[in-house]
Amino acid sequence: MSSVSGRIALVTGAGSAGGIGFAIARALVGAGARVCVTSTTGRIFDRAATLGCMGHIADLTDPDQVTTLFAAITQTLGPVDILVNNAGMVQTGKGTSRQRLGGWSDTDWAHHMALNINTTFHCTRAALPGMEARQFGRIINIASVTGPLVTIDGSSAYATAKAAITGMTRAVALEYGRAGITCNAVLPGWIETESSSEGEIAAGRQTPAGRPGTPDEVAACVMFLASQGASYVNGTMLVVDGGNTLQEMKGAGG
Repeated sequence: MSSVSGRIALVTGAGSAGGIGFAIARALVGAGARVCVTSTTGRIFDRAATLGCMGHIADLTDPDQVTTLFAAITQTLGPVDILVNNAGMVQTGKGTSRQRLGGWSDTDWAHHMALNINTTFHCTRAALPGMEARQFGRIINIASVTGPLVTIDGSSAYATAKAAITGMTRAVALEYGRAGITCNAVLPGWIETESSSEGEIAAGRQTPAGRPGTPDEVAACVMFLASQGASYVNGTMLVVDGGNTLQEMKGAGG
């Protein structure tokens, strides 16, 4: 993974010390990349201090704030070579609800789309011109098995947005592959983080692996996709779920 050394990397949604974004940023810093981490609150500066990297507050649902973010990274570190779109699912200080499809209000539906697909779109759009000009780029989108492969009752908005990320991943891979840019998606299953509920951790124990995954295991997959060794891997969906989506029978019946 030493081929990321010296590369400029942005990892979004890295505000939680026990989360996937922070684990990815830690792996990149450890491999010698020059990293910026971002989230919506000031806690990102604590994460950045721990890692010894750049931190920046930004609401990535706002395209103007994304423009400011990329300008700050370019001025401080240089143009972004590696973009990890991890932000999504929830935003600190803003709650999300569960609802069957017919019950979503326009506002709540738009909120889920903004958090998950719009954040990915805004950052990818901002990164692509510079990557194309330099004929190099690695874009890794953190999607989910929820949406592309499976779903959960009450999670129709989240599932729709995460499935949309995989569609965007394929489109970018096709459109920009000749410019030396790869775009791939990582689809985590049950990963134990600081925000995991007891029910989610219990579900992880029902996987073929017999446990939930860890943020570091997701980070290891991202590191491969960010490396020069993955230069011919483009438009793929890498499932990190302990084999859970292979099971028709789960729980006591499995």
